[in-house]
Amino acid sequence: MRRDGTTRFRDAQGNPLHDLLAASSFSEYTVVDVTQVVKVDPAIPPKIACLLGCGAGTGVGAAWRLAKVEPGSSVAIFGLGSVGLAVAQGAKMCGASKIIGVDLNPEKEKVGEAFGVTDFVNPTQIDKSSVSEVISEMTGGGVDYSFECVGLPSVMTDAFRSTRTGNGKAIILGLGNQTGLLCVPALELLFGKCLIGSALGGIKPKTDIPILAEKCMSRELELDGLVTHEVGMREINTAFDLLLQGKSLRCIIWVDK
Repeated sequence: MRRDGTTRFRDAQGNPLHDLLAASSFSEYTVVDVTQVVKVDPAIPPKIACLLGCGAGTGVGAAWRLAKVEPGSSVAIFGLGSVGLAVAQGAKMCGASKIIGVDLNPEKEKVGEAFGVTDFVNPTQIDKSSVSEVISEMTGGGVDYSFECVGLPSVMTDAFRSTRTGNGKAIILGLGNQTGLLCVPALELLFGKCLIGSALGGIKPKTDIPILAEKCMSRELELDGLVTHEVGMREINTAFDLLLQGKSLRCIIWVDK
């Protein structure tokens, strides 16, 4: 979209076409403003570079830039999809000593281990009334940082309550709906807990994406495992089906296949 709000794209009948979130991710060709272009080392494989604009960039950035996870600290991640697993990698990169993954899917325990998760909690298999109680017991009062990567207000509340009183930080990354209302104990806010929302993990794309690319090249970050499937443009619906069925983390759609 041009800066005046008009579009360069038209369909076969001449009707204007607009993009989604200024990205047009599934277009064979697109036109973007110079502010949306980031230069990275050409040596980085495209299948890794494509993860850094969102998704993995959001997760790693949330731990690295937004929460500023400190060495030896404790972390809880609610939702071990591609964003949550990227948070785990970011927390590991920052030196967190305890990284707790929370997910309803028991298969995510093994998946999480490959990304740095040290402990796993399945909410359907606990004796306590809430996940926050379990995490409080595991950590002696709550984690230093929690990350919500699901998008449900109830999970956001649990993530907030799982943090340590006084200086705990809860980072909200999950995409909720416009009508969802978040409820947190006011007294816990008063005593120093912090609640932060972010759509891109606090990174500055122009400067931080090249840094993340370098960390991937040096293996300080290992994001390869996020790519579970690769399909051609004709199989785009297969990619969505895999995602909806919980069978993929990130599926790359190659426009030239």
